[in-house]
Amino acid sequence: MRVLFTGGSGKAGRHAVEYLIEKGHTVLNVDKVALDLPGVENRIADITDAGQMFDVMASYAGFDELEPGTGVPKFDAVVHFAAVPRLLMTSDNECYRVNTIGTYNVIDAAVKFGVKKIIFASSETTYGVCFADGERKPEYLPIDEEHPVIPEDSYAMSKVANEVTARSFQRRSGFDIYGLRINNVIEPHEYAQNFPAYIADPSLRRRNIFAYIDARDLGQMVDRCLKTDGLGFEIFNVSNDDHSVADSTAELIEKFYQDVPVSDMGENETFYANKKAKKLVGFKPAHHWRMYVDG
Repeated sequence: MRVLFTGGSGKAGRHAVEYLIEKGHTVLNVDKVALDLPGVENRIADITDAGQMFDVMASYAGFDELEPGTGVPKFDAVVHFAAVPRLLMTSDNECYRVNTIGTYNVIDAAVKFGVKKIIFASSETTYGVCFADGERKPEYLPIDEEHPVIPEDSYAMSKVANEVTARSFQRRSGFDIYGLRINNVIEPHEYAQNFPAYIADPSLRRRNIFAYIDARDLGQMVDRCLKTDGLGFEIFNVSNDDHSVADSTAELIEKFYQDVPVSDMGENETFYANKKAKKLVGFKPAHHWRMYVDG
C-alpha cells in the first residue's frame, strides 16, 4: 500500500515505519524531523497547519513517482502518530491544541482526498490511570475497550477528544477509521536497559497497568489494520500478552488490586486486554520481555 505516516520519526513511529517498509509498503513520513531510514521519503510539515496537511496529502512519495507522467497517485491509507507524545513537555494547553487540531487536520484532509483507511494513535492514558494525580485504580480488570475513559490531564484529554473526532468523521464518510490505544512502547534496547529495575520493583509499572507493547509488535498491529477492511470505526487496545514484571497475575492483584473486580485471567496475562485486536484484525504479538532479559 501507499501510506502517508505522520510522526514516523518518533519513538513508536520509527519502528512501525520500518516494519511497514519490510512488509513492502511505500511510506511517506510527515514529521518536523526527518527519519533516516532507507526506503523512506520525508516531508517536513506541521500537523497544526491545515494547508500543509492538505498539501502533503496530495504529494509525491518519491522522485520515482514522477516517471510515469500520470500525476500524483492517491494514498491508500493514512497512519497518524504525530503528536506531543506525553504530559510535561509543553504547556498543558499547547499539548491539547497540537494533538486535537493536528488530528482534526490530518483526518479532515484524508477524508476530503478520499483516503478510505485511516489509523490513528490513541493512548493507554485515556483510561485515567497513567497520569492521575495520586493513585487511580481501574474500575475492573482486565481493562478492555469498554472501560470508562475519564482522564484528568491535557494529554489524555486530547486523545479522548481525538477518538470522538475520528468517530464523527467515520460517521459522515463511511470510511474505515481505527484508533489504537497504545500501551507503553518498549524499544528492543530497553529490555536490557530497563526491565531489571521493573523486575526488582514492580511498582514502577503501576501507572502503565503493568503492561507494555513491543515497538515491533506495534508495527505489526498497524500492518494488520491496513490489511483489515470493513470495520468502520473501531478502537483497539494494543499491548503484549504478558505483564512487564516478573510477578504473576495473582501476585500483582494481591499487592495492588485487592479491591478491584477481576475476571478469570491467566498466570501472566496482561491487565491491558488485547483480545479484541486479536479477534478483529489478527494481531499476534511476537515479542515478550523474557526473550531478551536474562534470568
